[in-house]
Amino acid sequence: MGEQSETIQYKLKKDGYARERGGGSEFLDIYCSFCQSHIALYQKDGSGSLLRMYLDRIFEPKNLSNLQDSFNKSSLPNLRCFSCDNLIAVPMVYKLENRLAFRLIRGSFFKRKSDGTYPPI
Repeated sequence: MGEQSETIQYKLKKDGYARERGGGSEFLDIYCSFCQSHIALYQKDGSGSLLRMYLDRIFEPKNLSNLQDSFNKSSLPNLRCFSCDNLIAVPMVYKLENRLAFRLIRGSFFKRKSDGTYPPI
């Protein structure tokens, strides 16, 4: 009971989406603003504000990273904090690229740079 799971070190995805945004990518740990619980390990491509999280860029937890395989926008649930049920984001389709994403709600989350290690230290 309470046994620590194995630590995983991820590598950045390098594909057409990353190149299209200038090639600069980084890992971010996303946290709930209300209870400070970890929400996701996410790869941010390009500069600018974090407005949306594309499903194909969510690495952990697995229940979020696996959403890209089995959902469309109409069946995608809202993203809520796993601890306090705070609403973090709503589903959307980014029309320019026809990609499923979560549109983040300003003030409901905060982020920290990560080295791609999960779970965060």
